[in-house]
Amino acid sequence: MRLFKRVTIIGVGLIGGSLGLALRRKNLAEEILGVCRHRSSLVWAKKLGAITKGYSDIKDAVRDSDLIILATPVNEIIEIIPRIYPFIKKGAIVTDVGSTKVEIVKQGERVFSKDIYFVGAHPLTGSEKRGIKEAKENIFRNNFCIITSTPHTNKMALEKVCSLWKLLGAKIKVMTPSVHDCLMAKISHLPHAVAVALILSIEDKNIPLGAGGLRDTTRIASSSPYLWRDIFFTNQKLVLKTIEKFNRVLNDFSSALYLRDKSALFNLLKRAQKKRALLKG
Repeated sequence: MRLFKRVTIIGVGLIGGSLGLALRRKNLAEEILGVCRHRSSLVWAKKLGAITKGYSDIKDAVRDSDLIILATPVNEIIEIIPRIYPFIKKGAIVTDVGSTKVEIVKQGERVFSKDIYFVGAHPLTGSEKRGIKEAKENIFRNNFCIITSTPHTNKMALEKVCSLWKLLGAKIKVMTPSVHDCLMAKISHLPHAVAVALILSIEDKNIPLGAGGLRDTTRIASSSPYLWRDIFFTNQKLVLKTIEKFNRVLNDFSSALYLRDKSALFNLLKRAQKKRALLKG
């Protein structure tokens, strides 16, 4: 059963394109419109079957849509929300896929009226690669998608967004924007900061000799600097807090090594081994 007649995806890159492919595969929308500044991306999106029609003009693309999905970098999502507001029909749902939620949801709830419903979302999937050519219809399957809820969230819209992600195969978690950002600082933003610091601490001439361990632990450092700059700054305080905690653990490691305390070092390694077992894959 189709959930929506017309869906507009603003930003047809990896996530936006994958959403379009999944929506069409599941037959959840009659029309899927794509918006992108780059005509070549729209051509590819249509060729792959991610969208039924492409637009460079955001106003025309959102005008009669039942669902609008903002799939651009975080700062662009915040900037786009007031731009599209005058052209959205009453009863429409606006959602996003941004990696931070407090500032985005605050903007959505500030701008949209009681007749337009904003629900924040964040699928915990993706890749260090980007662009429509990397889009895959099954990347959401069996991965978590966090949906945010506040006292201002419309229950009908929340249920519909949750239903959408469930039908796309995602496992749903509902939480407040602040809880989301605190969680992401620990399990997503800190690992990215550590990957960046790790690769920058190694001399260029030695990097080509790195094997699987170095490749695995620094893979995400290949991600878009523009995308991640926005993510870090929109979650600045919480990321700094997690870096401070990381530094304390690293200092414990350094201290055990410096003092040649085999017991302390073994305990750190053993604790890490047990904690890593909690992470699947």
